[in-house]
Parts: sequence; structure tokens; C-alpha cells
Amino acid sequence: MSGSHTVAAIDCGTNSIRLLIASADSDGRLVEQARELEMVRLGQGVDATGSFRPDALERTFSACRTFAQAIADHHCDRVRFVATSAARDVSNRDAFFAGVRQALGVDAEVIDGMEEASLSFAGAISGIQVIDEPVLVIDCGGGSTELVLGRGSSIDSRVSLNIGSVRLRERFLHDDPPTVEQIDDARKYVREALDSCPVDVAAARTVIGVAGTVTSLSAIGQNLTDYDRAKVHRSVLTVGQISDLAGKLLSSTVDEVEQMGPLKRRRAEVLCGGAVIIDEVCRRATAGKLVVSETDILDGMALAMLAQGS
Repeated sequence: MSGSHTVAAIDCGTNSIRLLIASADSDGRLVEQARELEMVRLGQGVDATGSFRPDALERTFSACRTFAQAIADHHCDRVRFVATSAARDVSNRDAFFAGVRQALGVDAEVIDGMEEASLSFAGAISGIQVIDEPVLVIDCGGGSTELVLGRGSSIDSRVSLNIGSVRLRERFLHDDPPTVEQIDDARKYVREALDSCPVDVAAARTVIGVAGTVTSLSAIGQNLTDYDRAKVHRSVLTVGQISDLAGKLLSSTVDEVEQMGPLKRRRAEVLCGGAVIIDEVCRRATAGKLVVSETDILDGMALAMLAQGS
């Protein structure tokens, strides 16, 4: 890989849209130039209506225009825009594609859950030194959750499940805070998805979590008032800590959750749903703890682009 190449990776999920601009050093490791995040809630209401709301599309296109300026400032050689769970089944995808193309000058790719899982795995292991294998990577998003089990850079099994923080919040956790019955229904839904999951969660010796739910849980667990990626990356949450945090989030109002740490409002609104998923997955794991990674699908995308560019 050549350090002269600079690439931009954009991950557009159900709750957030994120940008990574990076190059590579002489050893092929990523050199981060910029990393940005906007909470746009593109998937707002999609689970119920099957279409993107006009205001959600405009929030997303506004973020794309902001990202376009950063991409131009860094003279990126290549840009890749991937959309995940929210964009897979909506009826008005054409409006989304047209808006992205107008804002960024590139076509959006709607990738399937299997590719999303593979990119998340590659990104996660690029930033965490794994001692005990096999390793399980959990990527809990707004609309789906990917589970990937592998050794080294090889994947043994992977799955994309239709469980996500926004999906659980909108489908089950209606009250603020949710009722006991709502929480029970949400947990039942997650457990049923995990019961039929082809990935053997219990086989993992190391469990790595990526994306906003786990990084937010880490920030709250560390009592951070300002978000610090260096403190979050490679931090560890025990299964007991995750269970306690999930219980605390589920028994709190969104206003109370927002005050627990450096959380954006749209993250605070759905964090309890994500916490249920992470809690249920980690209860099935035998590793006893979760390692939090700040490197994820964006890093996997950037590494792949830089490798192709060489």
C-alpha cells in the first residue's frame, strides 16, 4: 500500500452516518486523517412504514454535504459509500440514491448483512490485539446486529440478525422509561433471534464489540463527561457491568440517559434497545467480558480500498 493514497469511507446506518478519511503507512496500517459522525436517524419509522421519511432523508443529505467538503479538503483518491440495514428494504430507495449522488458525486451501495459482517470483523481485529481465539465480533447497529466468529483474519461463521437498537425501541420499548412487559417482550425477541443463530457465541474466547451502543456503554461505565476515543478503545466491560448498565438504562428516561455520559440525543433515545442486545449476546458468551473497539466497518472499508489501490 502506498501512503500517497487517501480514501474516504462512509457508513450510513439506521441511526448514524459516519466518515473515515485515511491513508496507509509503509506497513499497511491505517493512518487516520479525519473521522466524523452525525446522528441522522435515517431509519426513523422504517420498521413500521417500510419507507424513508422526508425529514430523515434531508438530515442524511445535509450530513453528506458536510462530508463532501471534508473529502474535497483531503483530496481523496477514492470514496466508498455503503448503506446497511435501513436501506435494504425501503420502498423509496431511489430518492435516497439520488440525494447521495447529488451531495457526494458517488453512488451509494446497499450491502447485505454478510458483507457488513465481514467488513466489521476486518475493522475490529485491525485495532485489537487478540490473544485468545476464536474471537467473536459483535456489531450492534440501529436496524441489525452482525455476529462474526473467526481466527486471525479468517472467518468461521457470520450472521446478520434483524435486531437493532432503533428497531427494538420502536417495536417494543415504547414508554419512557419502558415497562417491565415491554422489556420482557424485547428480550424475548432478541433471545429467539439468538436461539436460531448459526454463530456459536459460546465458542468465543475473546469477544469484541464495535459501534455506537458498545462505545456509549463504555463511556457511561467510565463516567466520561467528554467523549475520549483513546479511553474507550480497548476498554473492557464485564458481563456483570453490561447487565447493570442495561438495567440502569431501561429504568431511566431519555432525559436521564442523556445526562449519564457524552451522548447525543438520538443515541440516548435508543441506547436501551442496544444494551438489551449486547446484554443478551454476552450472557451466552463464556469469555466473561467484552473488549470495546473504536475500529469497525469504516476501518475495514478503508483497508480494503487501500489494498485495492495498491
